Amino acid sequence: MIAPNTLSDTNGTTNAVSIFTDGACSSNGQSNPQGGWGAVLLSASGHRLKIAGKLQGEPVTNNRAELTAVIEALSALKKATIVDLTTDSEYVMKGATEWLHGWKRKGWKTASKKPVKNADLWQRLDDLLGVHSVRFHWVRGHCGHPENELADALAVAGAEGESVRKYDTLAVDSLADNSKEGDHV
Repeated sequence: MIAPNTLSDTNGTTNAVSIFTDGACSSNGQSNPQGGWGAVLLSASGHRLKIAGKLQGEPVTNNRAELTAVIEALSALKKATIVDLTTDSEYVMKGATEWLHGWKRKGWKTASKKPVKNADLWQRLDDLLGVHSVRFHWVRGHCGHPENELADALAVAGAEGESVRKYDTLAVDSLADNSKEGDHV
């Protein structure tokens, strides 16, 4: 496990990554739903990692797909990192910023003493939030935000069974090795 208090390199630079996540679920709430998750990770050095996959396990829902996208993106980080995470899921946003601590304090029960839905995923996310310093941001889905649209396309591809893990660089004139010191994705 990554030590939670290692958020700067030896040269004092801050480890920061921007992450954009999305989940997709066709036939959500119906028979035979197909779910997928996608994420775009952008490092300060201009490297981009695109990841996606098919939602595994039961039940297959849009909320589980959204949560899985966040979990997979944070799990892809090599070390403790300061993260700006953007999601179009109000469920993820409110769960992570408003509800999580109360659920945990109440033994993963809601205010009405019912078990928290998707508690297995919320517990995994809680563990990752103990490693990384994450600032959550919400963006309206399908409104032209480039990285959110890319995360959405990746999630749809994941729901269709495509598995993606692709590095590239955003700097047009740079062919830098994507495993450089200080890179976290």
